[in-house]
Amino acid sequence: MLVDDVQGGSTPAADPVVGEGPGGRRWRMVLWWCAGAAAVVALVGGELMAAHIGALGPLTSLARDFAGSPKSATTSWAGFGLALVGLRTRERIVAGAAAVGIDLVFVAARAVGGHKFTVGNGPTLVLTALAVVVVLRWAGERRRTALRTIGIGALLILATKVSEIWLDITAWACPTVLDAYVQAADHALGNPSWLVGQWLAAAGPVALGVVRWVYFELPVAAMVVACWQLRGVAAGVWPRHHLVRTFLTLGLVGPIWYVVFPVVGPVLAYGPEGHGFQIADVWPNIVPAAPTAVGPLAFDAITPRNCMPSLHTAWALSLFIHSRRGPWWLRWGGAFWLVCTLVATLGLGAHYGIDLVVGAALGLTVESALRDPDRGWDRARVRVVAMGAVLFAGTLLCIRFLAVPMATHPLLFGLVIMGSLAALGYTFYLTWFAPSAVDRHEPTAHLVDR
Repeated sequence: MLVDDVQGGSTPAADPVVGEGPGGRRWRMVLWWCAGAAAVVALVGGELMAAHIGALGPLTSLARDFAGSPKSATTSWAGFGLALVGLRTRERIVAGAAAVGIDLVFVAARAVGGHKFTVGNGPTLVLTALAVVVVLRWAGERRRTALRTIGIGALLILATKVSEIWLDITAWACPTVLDAYVQAADHALGNPSWLVGQWLAAAGPVALGVVRWVYFELPVAAMVVACWQLRGVAAGVWPRHHLVRTFLTLGLVGPIWYVVFPVVGPVLAYGPEGHGFQIADVWPNIVPAAPTAVGPLAFDAITPRNCMPSLHTAWALSLFIHSRRGPWWLRWGGAFWLVCTLVATLGLGAHYGIDLVVGAALGLTVESALRDPDRGWDRARVRVVAMGAVLFAGTLLCIRFLAVPMATHPLLFGLVIMGSLAALGYTFYLTWFAPSAVDRHEPTAHLVDR
């Protein structure tokens, strides 16, 4: 249903956003200031919390991006790439060359010192310098456009830093996990993590390497899709909605549930990486029998409880959706990333199958709430958002209170869960991608995502 845009090919270029007026610009400035204040609070609060629990804080991690060994080799480059979208071609070339040159110097220095290979200092330093130059030297629309894209890129980097400490907080705040409930409920879906784990092990190191790389480098694919959507902003052409908005919203809403429903994943709770806390060392070769009773499992204080919902699934699904109105290579790339991410989440033992169902429900719900803001909250939008919220909450409640019945009556619960997800997906398609939906909102359809 969502394989191709109903109009086919590339969506026409969006018109410049006009009619904003002084009031609209003031509100935009207020939002930017609020976002900046929230970022400062999150960074400082995260650093204080990190000091309390003995973890790496976001400000310390950010300092390493400037003058140490960056924790992530791709996040800073992804944010830097988004920031460059708001510049002219010559400025992009100069900034990109400077970032590459600085990174090469840091790589050489680390090699001489015997430190591990990584990159990311160059884009962080150049992005910061670029922000200073734009604020002090540029003016008018050129300055506003550059600051918006620099802000988007910086926000992606800062959000990643905050999310890292949040994962440590989930381990500190949740001494027990609910994996026994999730594994029991997963019988309703046929224990797909065990099946895909066996298949991936049999597929060999090449397949394993590909899906592992795709799983960990999701920001790279997101940057490519977002840059395509924002390709016209240097000329003043801004889409009404783009992938970064969905990504950041999912990153804000999703992790809250990690402390509400703490889960560590099959490779830890049922596999060889549990370090003595696992229920059994059987993943992925032996599927545990349907239990007669389940309960919380005490686990270590360092493993993040970041399985429920599967945000990798939600993010990859949103990337797939936003790639549908792109050229053929972007559509195929979005489909490839979604399939490999689903295989990786299961085959690497990071998630149970039902984690993906909850993650998909969250992704479709958030995307429906944000998509086509000019359309307003009509009946169709309310319907799909309500369906997604009910599926999200209902599945979590079933796992928590009906895990044993789900394991003993897998066919019934499996049909209900997968049927509900299929109904949500079809309703999403009818609301946003079906020809009738596009025709009804044609004046703004091409401004939704590009």
